[in-house]
Formats: sequence, structure tokens, C-alpha cells
Amino acid sequence: MLTIEDCIALSELTENEIKAIAEHEHVPEMIALELGNYLLHRDDGQTCIKGIILDDIRQAEERGDKRHATRLKLVLRHFMDTHRDQGARLC
Repeated sequence: MLTIEDCIALSELTENEIKAIAEHEHVPEMIALELGNYLLHRDDGQTCIKGIILDDIRQAEERGDKRHATRLKLVLRHFMDTHRDQGARLC
């Protein structure tokens, strides 16, 4: 049986990217991992994930959680550095 750690290792996402998707969608990490993997294989999926993380950043800033917003900005930077943007529109 695969653990979530095994699934993360097999995915093209980091644990923090998966956590950002889970936060945005209000779902458990395993579901976020599956959603993220699905999105990465869509033509506009990488742009969608960027939009998800940007929305998380905005929400953290709106509630005054600067520390979390900073962490999410680092997650976004890593995502953008490791994934080539394939789409121009946000989901």
C-alpha cells in the first residue's frame, strides 16, 4: 500500500504545493495531490495552480497572516521555477 509520502514522491509537486492546493480547496492533502496531478497534465493546469497559490497568498494577507503569506510566496516561487508555464489564462 502506498503512503501519502510515497504518492508525493511520485508526483510532480512538493508537499508545500500540495498543502497550498488543500488549503485553497478545503480538502485533505491526498485529494489535493490528486487534483494537483490532474491539473499539471492539463494544458492550462500550471497556470491554474499558480492562481490557486496566488489566491491563498491574497487570503493570508487579507487576514493579516504575514508569515503564512511569505511562506506561500516561497512556495509560488519554487513552483514557478520548477514548472514551465503552459497557459496564459487563470482557471
